Amino acid sequence: MAQNEMKKKVAEAALAYVKAGSIVGVGTGSTANMFIDALASMKNDILGAVASSEVTAERLAGHGIVVLDLNQALKQVKSLSVYIDGADEFDGGKNLVKGGGGALTREKIVAAASDQFVCIVDESKQVAFLGAFPLPIEVIPMARELVAGIVVGLGGVPKLREGFVTDNGNIIIDVHELKVTDARALEDELNSVPGVVTNGIFSHQGADVVLMGTADGVVTL
Repeated sequence: MAQNEMKKKVAEAALAYVKAGSIVGVGTGSTANMFIDALASMKNDILGAVASSEVTAERLAGHGIVVLDLNQALKQVKSLSVYIDGADEFDGGKNLVKGGGGALTREKIVAAASDQFVCIVDESKQVAFLGAFPLPIEVIPMARELVAGIVVGLGGVPKLREGFVTDNGNIIIDVHELKVTDARALEDELNSVPGVVTNGIFSHQGADVVLMGTADGVVTL
């Protein structure tokens, strides 16, 4: 089964976690886009969706799905019923690295506002240790060199994502050559650095369920 076919299968499988009458959180990226396309078949069954990026909001609206600001949504409901998004990699503890598309901060906020995080991936995203995929860090621009120096001290190789600005108006530093053996500790350490908005380790907001597309079908972890 080709990679795109695996993504399509897990995107469709994620519809089983969407509750009628609820507000759904939706992530950003190629697999999330396939979920949005599938969600269009249920648009009349839900109150709407909260998008983790402007790109996602546009795709949702293009399908006629009601797009709500998170603050608006939480005035209607105590929490979003489910957040569905992909990942750049995940480990055996369902810790994730996200942010390849640069939407990590909003993704982490929407995940925190949701009762359940269902992560949809293909089997190529499974790793023994996080770090094979460069770790994104969203940084306030004036803190670029400060954060880069601290990353070097941790054994990483920081690279500015050239020509990219997040939806929040910040920059992304991608950290190469890290082997993450304690995801939660590193998430906390990086987030404590002044000028860091957040980093792409999702341990506190890790997946509750991982739906993984394989050559043999969808596996639930």
